[in-house]
Amino acid sequence: MYIKTLSVSALNNYIKKTLDADFILNNLSIKGEISNLKLHSSGHMYFSLKDEGSKINCIMFKTYASSLKFLPKDGESVVVKGKVSVYEKDGAYQLYCQEITQEGLGELYIAFQKLKEKLEKQGLFDEKRKRPLPKYPRRIGVITSPTGAAVRDIINVSTRRYKGVNMLIYPALVQGYNASEDIIRGIQTLNQIEDIDVIILARGGGSLEELWAFNNEELAYEVYNSKKPIITGVGHETDFTIVDFVSDRRAPTPSAAAEMAVPNREELLRGINTYESALNTSISNTLKDYNNKIESLRKTLYLNSPANFIVNQYNYIDRLQDTLNYKMKLILQNKKENLGKLNSLLDAHNPLKVLNKGYAMIQDSDGKIISEKKDLKENKEFLITLKDGKLKACMNSITEI
Repeated sequence: MYIKTLSVSALNNYIKKTLDADFILNNLSIKGEISNLKLHSSGHMYFSLKDEGSKINCIMFKTYASSLKFLPKDGESVVVKGKVSVYEKDGAYQLYCQEITQEGLGELYIAFQKLKEKLEKQGLFDEKRKRPLPKYPRRIGVITSPTGAAVRDIINVSTRRYKGVNMLIYPALVQGYNASEDIIRGIQTLNQIEDIDVIILARGGGSLEELWAFNNEELAYEVYNSKKPIITGVGHETDFTIVDFVSDRRAPTPSAAAEMAVPNREELLRGINTYESALNTSISNTLKDYNNKIESLRKTLYLNSPANFIVNQYNYIDRLQDTLNYKMKLILQNKKENLGKLNSLLDAHNPLKVLNKGYAMIQDSDGKIISEKKDLKENKEFLITLKDGKLKACMNSITEI
């Protein structure tokens, strides 16, 4: 029997035709729980339909999605009508949905909500008890799968943003039966290492059941009781787990958790440069202000300098001296003039001047001027002052006429 060798495209095409020709596969009605729902900007819907044992990828094009009477949600139990076919490019079969009707909430989603309500009432989600993250961590502990993309993203982002950070990876299961216990052991181990500043708990995206290890009650208590602050970066932005609510910070992705844990070196350098520039400007302005104040004080000191005051006082003394000399000269001149007038007056009344006219002045022996005849007595000496000198005389006899 001859078996023809097929290309991959030919194989996928054959499978697609086979499935498309099957009556049952083209007229399906399937019950399951919605998981990992994504609403594309084009209007198409992508999600998984699962039960306790398996799942199938689903797509609902905009034409059918626009006629839905409700907005599907993760964890919702629904009945989907559609057909199974193959996407030839990827060789993956999926359910192409035409109708979706609600049936209720799935078991996992109900369990998630019950645990969330219980822990919230106990205060595990209280924002007031959440610890601040260190600004400049020296060492970061990371609990994640050592082979997943999450650990590579965390290492790349952290070292790119902040070269000085040291990272300690704790390899743990992040999916499956024992994953929760493994993660708990990781938190306990990292809490015993003194120089660990912060812990990142991370894994990539997945469906609700794939992320179920992070909805474990014991793990929630372990995160709550951790001595070190914990950042969760579990799944994608739309994925929420119990540990996200308990942790000190929730990041939408593992990469975002790394960004949250470490500062951006470039931003720090820009901040330092900004502070440096502001400091230089402040110092420069301060120095200018002080220089202006010093110059103002120098001018004030110059204007109020003792030397200037003394010089001005010398000038003032010189002016006083000039004024004094002038006034003294003026006074002397006035005195001189008055003295001249008095001298002239005295000279005019000088009795000696009269003697020049032939008069004589008679004085007794005591020098008293004799101006009346009764003062002349016989046999008494007296002085006679004439123009050319003095004579001493004695009166022998006096006859009144």
